[in-house]
Amino acid sequence: MGTPERPRLCVHKSLRHLRVQLIDDAASKTLVSLSTLMLKTTGKLASASQLGKEVAAKAQALGIKEIVFDRGGYPYHGQVKMIAEAAREVGLIF
Repeated sequence: MGTPERPRLCVHKSLRHLRVQLIDDAASKTLVSLSTLMLKTTGKLASASQLGKEVAAKAQALGIKEIVFDRGGYPYHGQVKMIAEAAREVGLIF
């Protein structure tokens, strides 16, 4: 569950694209939403890494430093792991 202090970073994978959202479940509000459709990078892992960096930068612009990571039932490897590691590199804590 995401709170205003620690929103939930939700990851969704489709066959071609990744989507991430920062969600405040207490207010039922999406704070940030990004997709690989918005990025210019190619390659699955490179896109996942760029997506993690972008969402972390937007979260920090909103003053968010701590989040709850919701991998959506996907195993923690590959693209999901790249999103998490890239977000940690930029400074998000989870």
